[in-house]
Amino acid sequence: MGLFDRLRAGLSKTAQVLNTDVRDLLKREGRLVDETFLEELRAALVRTDMGPAAAEAIVVDVGERLRARVIEPDVVIDSIRSELLRRLLERSAPLRIADDGPTVILVTGVNGSGKTTSIAKLAHRFVSHGNRVVLGAGDTFRAAAVEQLSMWAGRIGAEIIRGEPGSDPASVAHRAVARAVEGGFEICIIDTAGRLQTQANLMQELAKIRRVISKQIPAAPHETLLVIDATAGQNALSQAKGFKEAAGCTGIVLAKLDGSARGGVIVPVTEQFGLPVKFVGLGEAADDLQPFIPEQFVAALLEDAFPA
Repeated sequence: MGLFDRLRAGLSKTAQVLNTDVRDLLKREGRLVDETFLEELRAALVRTDMGPAAAEAIVVDVGERLRARVIEPDVVIDSIRSELLRRLLERSAPLRIADDGPTVILVTGVNGSGKTTSIAKLAHRFVSHGNRVVLGAGDTFRAAAVEQLSMWAGRIGAEIIRGEPGSDPASVAHRAVARAVEGGFEICIIDTAGRLQTQANLMQELAKIRRVISKQIPAAPHETLLVIDATAGQNALSQAKGFKEAAGCTGIVLAKLDGSARGGVIVPVTEQFGLPVKFVGLGEAADDLQPFIPEQFVAALLEDAFPA
């Protein structure tokens, strides 16, 4: 499947909730826009996890423009389309690539968010575009994470730097960046611990990693990506807040978007964190991590056609 077809498949459950619920609100012959209808529309929008702010903006728009009129579904769908696109485009930004030398990408997120597999998929994406990639297995407190990342590295053709179990993650980051510089690698991706005992520990560890990296390459890390599980819905926001603050995140990877009925969570995530979504995970295969393009996302969500 092409990129848009994959996105549409990944968003199929969210799209079904949104389109079915909205269209069910409006009878075939149309429906009068009154307070009862607007309340039902608000509830339908919130069920997609697009957040109360976006849902309220759509309800207000429909109410102000169309109150006391009999309308058809497409009129409401148009309002949803324009509001979501406006909000997502405000935060849209491509991945930052270094002007010279290796691009260093730090990856954070809670355990279970899909962080390790997202790193592997991101590395595969770079390798498939002809870049040499070195991975830093900085989640040294979870042996399973290191083994999983090592397995992926061998499969996709990336080099990996590991540390002893329980060793200092900053030392792994230092060695990975040093290898990237000395070996002429284009990309260095560094994993970090998914969970620490306290917020203070988390902040101290991530700050140390960033200092070590920036001493070697002053502009690095060029991106600090926060991996969020799309299936977590609104819970993703509270889970990720500590990592965003501690790591100085610059963008989001929304993992596990396929099969989720909560794909709308992209909207409140971008707004509340003030961060753009850089990539979305659309499946289990190595090539199922795709760049986030707002126009394609909204088209897939609303079951629109989109040019190849």
